[in-house]
Amino acid sequence: QGHSKERTKERTQMHGKENGTSAKKHSKKARTSDSSVSGESVTTDKPSEDQATITDKNTKTQKTTGAESEITLTEYREYDTDIYVAQINTSAPVALRTAFAQGAYGRNVTAKTTEIAVSVGAVLAINGDYYGAREKGYVIRNGVLYRAEGSKGQEDLVIWQDGSFSVITEDEMTAEELVAQGAWQVWSFGPALVVDGEVSVGVDDEVDRAMRANPRTAIGILENGDYVMVVSDGRTDESEGLSLLQLAEFMKSLGAETAYNLDGGGSSTMVFNGSVVN
Repeated sequence: QGHSKERTKERTQMHGKENGTSAKKHSKKARTSDSSVSGESVTTDKPSEDQATITDKNTKTQKTTGAESEITLTEYREYDTDIYVAQINTSAPVALRTAFAQGAYGRNVTAKTTEIAVSVGAVLAINGDYYGAREKGYVIRNGVLYRAEGSKGQEDLVIWQDGSFSVITEDEMTAEELVAQGAWQVWSFGPALVVDGEVSVGVDDEVDRAMRANPRTAIGILENGDYVMVVSDGRTDESEGLSLLQLAEFMKSLGAETAYNLDGGGSSTMVFNGSVVN
């Protein structure tokens, strides 16, 4: 498989005890880890041995369900593009954590997604917002405020400690106010793709973020409270890539109530059980 460059600053991580894979286009079996999973301030045990395999003409799903979470990985083929979706059902929203490249906050500190995922024992990881390439934009990670300087009109995604999502602008709320109100993660990239279940971007939103189709990374929350992490391949003969509007329409088709665009291009990477998926 062709791997993306994985060059990014900070990665969104999912810590848990479980793994699973399914394929819409064709089956892809993920490598199953039999070791304990732990990271940052979260410690987890070995996966449980309860497994279920469901097969029909389009889908094969293998799941290992732990006490707190279940992850299902599905590959789609839409817009002449390979798209990978990790759906996460968890009773512990704080299991959705972030980790810095090389374990440190700072400008131009980089690492591969796989390296960061392995370093913190993440079951699932995607790239984040590459905050270190910019001097402004809120940086709140795992409830800790690292950068409070904002930009007028900048749309941020907030994940609150109860697991809910909000889209705010940086001139609407200060970073200190967000932390005081219980912000768990805040990403400053965007734009928002879906708000209140409706697509919130149009063709004009492509101007500042590449007009053509590209590899993309996005995160969202479904109506039932499950999280989705989405990565698409692009810029290859096999996979064209997505525009922001196509990405937003795809997120809506998954049932996203809120969805947000993260850093794309060569940074777009999904890692599952230590292996690059896309």
